[in-house]
Amino acid sequence: MRNTRLFDRHVVRLSSTETGEDVRQFLQGLVTQDTAAVMPSWAGLLSPQGKALFEFLLWSDGDDVLIDCESMQAEALVRRLSIYRLRRKISIAIDPTRAVFWNADGSGDPRHPDMGERWLGTPADDDADVSAEYRAHRLALGITEGVAELGSEQTLWLETNAVELNGVSFSKGCYVGQENTARMNWRQKVNRRLVVVPLEQADLSRQRCAYPELGLSVELRRVEDMNALNLPEWQRAAII
Repeated sequence: MRNTRLFDRHVVRLSSTETGEDVRQFLQGLVTQDTAAVMPSWAGLLSPQGKALFEFLLWSDGDDVLIDCESMQAEALVRRLSIYRLRRKISIAIDPTRAVFWNADGSGDPRHPDMGERWLGTPADDDADVSAEYRAHRLALGITEGVAELGSEQTLWLETNAVELNGVSFSKGCYVGQENTARMNWRQKVNRRLVVVPLEQADLSRQRCAYPELGLSVELRRVEDMNALNLPEWQRAAII
């Protein structure tokens, strides 16, 4: 049976090129999740103002860390991380020998138990592309991802439902964008959130992108405008 691969995902590998370098410690000061914790984990790389630049899943591979990210954003992510590398002896590059695979059955995605099984493996020429099926499954759960839905420097990290989807640690210490993110959490003040709604309920002034083939719209809505929406249970609990 052919492996079911997400062809719209790439894997970026971070590895030490010199003894004594610690890749996890390097990322600890950059991303929203605790890189000392168990992986996979969902995390973001933010602007200093706390807005999402990139979102991805982090995987452990021995001393290396693998980043499961959008294919169209992979090169930009490598460039951004390389800016922070400075003189550290760390290699940051897309790894063509690894790919992201997914199956609707099973579990393992850190964002939600119903997201299905996800794993990294070796790509093959006869892999089946299930990117469309994955997108439909994800959006049916109300879970957003990627630059088309989150935007670039358009959405504060907590507006992506990062708390509810296990995408942020409030105990790990400083990272880029941490100050504003922590302040919003302390004040319990998330005024807007990304939501997935049927196209017939769409508000074009709030719309980030639409999927006509699925009949869905991704929007950044004010919380007080969300009460009439048919939200998933995990998101409804967040706005009560």
